[in-house]
Amino acid sequence: MINTHRKRDIKVEVVSATRLSEDDFWEKSALGRSLSCFEHDPCFVTRISFENTRGLSEVYNESIRAPHDHDILLFVHDDIWLNDYFLVDRLIDSLTIYDVVGVAGSRRRAARQIAWYSSDDTLKGDTTHLSGVVGHGKEQFGGATRYGPTPVQCEILDGAFLAAKKSTLRDNAVFFDPRFDFHFYDMDFCRTARQKNLHLGTSRISVSHQSMGNFDSLAWRKSSEIYLEKWGS
Repeated sequence: MINTHRKRDIKVEVVSATRLSEDDFWEKSALGRSLSCFEHDPCFVTRISFENTRGLSEVYNESIRAPHDHDILLFVHDDIWLNDYFLVDRLIDSLTIYDVVGVAGSRRRAARQIAWYSSDDTLKGDTTHLSGVVGHGKEQFGGATRYGPTPVQCEILDGAFLAAKKSTLRDNAVFFDPRFDFHFYDMDFCRTARQKNLHLGTSRISVSHQSMGNFDSLAWRKSSEIYLEKWGS
């Protein structure tokens, strides 16, 4: 366990992509407004791709490959509220147990599973193997959706909030596949991490998500085909 004095020296790089301009991101987005609450915390470094038109995998890989050595990379959507004032401490503690940390996920991966919360390709919710708690709503501290016990080890994590030590990803050559620009980048990343024998798990970190996800769109279906073709199941 890292002692309290050491925690203040650690840098958490918050990596995100947004269609918004820089001014609008800080003034209007859930993530930007949340980060404003941490502006005096020296642990936080931000790497935001404003007015973004690139895929998330490309944006995220850029931070993994960047020459600076910020300790922890936090990949997070711009419509996430960071509700937890002990975020840095919880990330550090969770990353002493797991190599990749999220706030929601599934403890198993089933054949032809095409969403972290489902058990197959029907998108029917898995009520037995899920983990985590996430608030949902337009404003901060949205009503909590309780998926299952946490913290626990998982096979798949929801990509809205993912964190890992930068050194772990680089040392094990774990990157996001640029074929997945927005959909399936998270499931593919988790499977790559597990293929490299990394351990994934959920953490008791308080966040709220303004979206419930955009599953079963045409773009999502096309990505699902690429995903299943790549992994075979």
